[in-house]
Amino acid sequence: MARATASAATAPSRLNEYYELCKPRVVMLIVFTAVVGMFLAVPGLPPLSALLWGTLGIALQASSAAAVNQIIDRNIDARMARTCGRPLVTGTLSMTESIAFATLLGLGGFALLWVLVNPLTAVLTQLTLIGYAGVYTLYLKRATPQNIVIGGAAGAAPPVLGWVAVTGEVHAHALILFAIIFIWTPPHFWALAIERRDEYAKVDIPMLPVTHGIDYTRTQVLLYTILLTAVTVLPFATAMSGLIYLLGALALDAVFLYYAICLKWWPRPGLPMRTFGFSIVYLMGIFSLLLLDHYLWPLLAA
Repeated sequence: MARATASAATAPSRLNEYYELCKPRVVMLIVFTAVVGMFLAVPGLPPLSALLWGTLGIALQASSAAAVNQIIDRNIDARMARTCGRPLVTGTLSMTESIAFATLLGLGGFALLWVLVNPLTAVLTQLTLIGYAGVYTLYLKRATPQNIVIGGAAGAAPPVLGWVAVTGEVHAHALILFAIIFIWTPPHFWALAIERRDEYAKVDIPMLPVTHGIDYTRTQVLLYTILLTAVTVLPFATAMSGLIYLLGALALDAVFLYYAICLKWWPRPGLPMRTFGFSIVYLMGIFSLLLLDHYLWPLLAA
């Protein structure tokens, strides 16, 4: 009786460990940008089946990629304060359990997208999984300080995947969404890397602050943020969105530039993490504005 009670008590705990293996906060941001891509792909509302099954399939594949990332990086994670509590490091999940779980999520997501959405979405999502879990995690992360720039292509794919799930094709506007996330990724991640420079150095990961120094990285954060400002104007410049988006995006760009400028010329303790935190709010804000403008601006401009 006592053994059964203990087993029941640990069940929610183990479910939570599997949940954490999926990097839920990262996956939520991925799914959010994919869903926005679905809504932007059509004038009205996207088909319910594509919205439902596309979202679920992309979420499963993204969760699988996150789990594979933790499987590969378990030895590195154990030596870093930010990641030392992950399930594979603490031993609450075994390698066998984690590999089986990641495989089940990946195969399930691919099959769901292939059968219930369309084959192109399934293939592109699978390539994204391979790009992040394989190419970036297994090779690029350990090979070059430009790892996050090159590997950022996988992280920038979700809105394209969402768009393709609804339309069955890759559109130029979907590529603009890709470009926004692609250019956003370096200043977002390098702000964190500045704060965690010593940890990355300890585990021999050649992040830019480790190989080129913190001041050089601050310069790159500023330059990429300036470029990001230009890229976020593209939806308006190509008539993909209207003034609601443009005004909101420029306001968000101004705040991000303020952080980047302060990081470069007036650095102070805690600023890199505040910059990192705002960058997440920034991306959610940009995509929320795109979604709001998509439905509201045509009514106001009519």
